[in-house]
Amino acid sequence: MQARVTEALHTRDSLAMAAATASLAEQVEAALEAGSGLDGLPEHDDVENVVVLGMGGSGIAGDLVVAVASPFMAVPVTVVKSYAAPAFVGEGTLVFAVSFSGDTEETVEAAGEAADEGARVVVVSSGGELGRLAEEWGAPHVQVPSAIPQPRAAIGAMAIPMLVVLEEVGLFPGARQWVVQAAAQLRRRREELFDFHAANDGVPRLREDSVAAEVARRIGRTMPLVHGAGELGATAAKRWKAQINENAKTPAFCASYPELCHNEIAGWGQLGDVTRQVMTLVNLRYDGEHPQVVRRFALVREIMSEVVGDVVDVRAAGEGDLAQLLDLFFLGDVVSLHLAASAGVDPGPVPILQDLKARLKEA
Repeated sequence: MQARVTEALHTRDSLAMAAATASLAEQVEAALEAGSGLDGLPEHDDVENVVVLGMGGSGIAGDLVVAVASPFMAVPVTVVKSYAAPAFVGEGTLVFAVSFSGDTEETVEAAGEAADEGARVVVVSSGGELGRLAEEWGAPHVQVPSAIPQPRAAIGAMAIPMLVVLEEVGLFPGARQWVVQAAAQLRRRREELFDFHAANDGVPRLREDSVAAEVARRIGRTMPLVHGAGELGATAAKRWKAQINENAKTPAFCASYPELCHNEIAGWGQLGDVTRQVMTLVNLRYDGEHPQVVRRFALVREIMSEVVGDVVDVRAAGEGDLAQLLDLFFLGDVVSLHLAASAGVDPGPVPILQDLKARLKEA
């Protein structure tokens, strides 16, 4: 049965999202080169803070930078998902303006404000208005391949160049080695998640015997609540939520440790007869969790097992934080494709988002 479902996804996948997902390792390696050797970067001592501007699939690239790089950096990193640049932005700010299309209105407006305040801007886009502004400002521009079918499938192309730039500026030494390790882990995981020999057309098929397939089966027709710990786990949980929203077109929710232990768990005191029918808890785990967070996971599991239909644990693999984070991203992406297959929906187009953007422009 599952094989028929997987093949059905292949026929409905109008934008080849499965193939784009499967090629993440190669995308990461190409992005390593794309972000290298840029002219016009600031000197290390001239950078007082770093700001990443981005929305949606571009904004999660900024969250990745915070989760992976900021613990090792001597200057703060802030992700802004809005129309306005922070008031502290000035000549000592390194700004990454990230937009797959280059036309995301919030990012374009905030990047313009930052440039006006004298910030050093690096644009990451496939072109668009930000590409034009980069040329006007004389700013470095990392070109994102426009052949990638959707912004959410371009996480490597948008996130990795920022890490490389931070290394070249001297703010995040060792980034390249982490990228190499991450690409290696993505290749290992791909062998578990995709079958390249199931058909003679060269297009990868989702494996029905993978951990991603099993997680999707356990989620089924319920709404997943995804929990992660710290910046890394919280970022992975946000990615899972967004990918399930956009690929499977279903509701999903996320929260992070230790914060959820101070509020969310109190909300499960009522309606257990309802939530057991409609919710599945997914715990995203990785090697660097604080010892007390490990205990919190166990205690909260006891509480939540009474009020959700199932509790599913997903553990990252790989060497280094970047490898483990991208491994969790990759697993979540593939889970969302399995959910789309089971629901009989095309994972690629998101017409409701396009309609909203069009209506905003009508005024």
